[in-house]
Amino acid sequence: MRGMRIQGVLGMSALWLLGVLGMSALAPGARLVASDVTGVGKVVKIQNGSDTLLVFDGEPHLRVSLRVGQTDWYRTDGTLIQNNTDEIYPQSGEGVRVTIDGKDQIYYVFDYNDYRPSLTGVTVMPYCTRTDVTIEGTVPPMQYTTPTGQTKTYGRLCSIAYTTLAWDGEQWSDSVAVAESQSLHVGTTQLPVFYAPTQFVVRYEALADSLGVEPDSVLSEMVEPIAVSAHPTSQTTVRGQAGERSNEVDRPTDAGTLRGSAPLEIEFRANGTPTAEYYDWRVYRSSDLVVSRTDPQHRYTFMEPGNYRVVCRVSGNRCPCQDGTDPDCAQDSTVFEVAVSESQLLVPNVFTPNGDGQNDEFRVQYRSLREFHCWVYNRWGKLVYEWTDPSKGWDGMIGGRQAAEGAYYYVIRALGTDAPEHASYGTKASYNNKVKSSDESVIGVYRLSGDINLIRGK
Repeated sequence: MRGMRIQGVLGMSALWLLGVLGMSALAPGARLVASDVTGVGKVVKIQNGSDTLLVFDGEPHLRVSLRVGQTDWYRTDGTLIQNNTDEIYPQSGEGVRVTIDGKDQIYYVFDYNDYRPSLTGVTVMPYCTRTDVTIEGTVPPMQYTTPTGQTKTYGRLCSIAYTTLAWDGEQWSDSVAVAESQSLHVGTTQLPVFYAPTQFVVRYEALADSLGVEPDSVLSEMVEPIAVSAHPTSQTTVRGQAGERSNEVDRPTDAGTLRGSAPLEIEFRANGTPTAEYYDWRVYRSSDLVVSRTDPQHRYTFMEPGNYRVVCRVSGNRCPCQDGTDPDCAQDSTVFEVAVSESQLLVPNVFTPNGDGQNDEFRVQYRSLREFHCWVYNRWGKLVYEWTDPSKGWDGMIGGRQAAEGAYYYVIRALGTDAPEHASYGTKASYNNKVKSSDESVIGVYRLSGDINLIRGK
């Protein structure tokens, strides 16, 4: 037991002696390592690709933690800076190599104060398709040399912030735009157009923020926009509610629809930016110009069936063009495609007014009608009901009482929106001169008659 206890004491003494003696306790030529290298003071660690940069707010100061044995510091070209020391104060912009856990580690160190940007001014020149921002001042490049002799530069992160307008889907709203990139630099940079009076703030850089140092910045004068933009929208007049049962085919039930049964009434809005001063709306049916308008918004009713294009051009006074066709000063865009259905009129031969919610009225099925009239006669030729709204019908009542079951005679005269402008459906037929007719010789003109059977059932 004593022997074992003595062995333990000797082992601890040997470790203590090793720590005190350092190099003298190891065999000649043995490689010693440090566990880690840290920057002392305000410092930011940056990875620039595969390179590690340490940026200090003040003199660079490196320290080894938990050193075991000798730590030597070298420059990237292999020359010795200092040997056998826990810490070092390398020169700003210098590359330092040290061995950690048997591996060489290289750190490129900088005193931020040696590379602090100095901005003296910023000039903004707005154009119709771009904005030129010219930054004045100096931004010293943070450069270093790798062990292979390659010179590298750390890109300084510059930001330019300004107010503009952004389309939120319903209207233009104030929005802060920020251009942030390592490619921004002293000199002229091109940015997107802006749409609101604003000042441009140039700021170097996120690195200063990380160090807790006030970043350098410069503010432009107030700049007025000249660029023009628009976000045209449409709103269709709906008939009835979505999902509601109707005898009108293709009726518009959604304000966002751009197709359906005529009359298709749509309100168009250009939604131009405040710089917009001139509006040119053009409605084409195929390649034919149907109508042109110059208001910021207008309402148009599409009657004739076919496919339409709605083109909107918005421009202002401050862009350098003469005839309005230069893309730098106007926007030409086909923003809407509208489709209007051809007319149609279909008549049933039976209806069942028994209150079950199915086929309770004598109604036609139709679309794109501009005129309609229906007369219903009993077997003795007496007029029992008439109506002029194709969305309505006969409920099988006469004078407040239920009509008898059986066959009745109808006469329908109607005009579709695709009928000729001065077309007429002629005179109505009566029960006494019943002639079933379907005159399709003129498109959109309907002269229909026939029997409608009223069956109540249970």
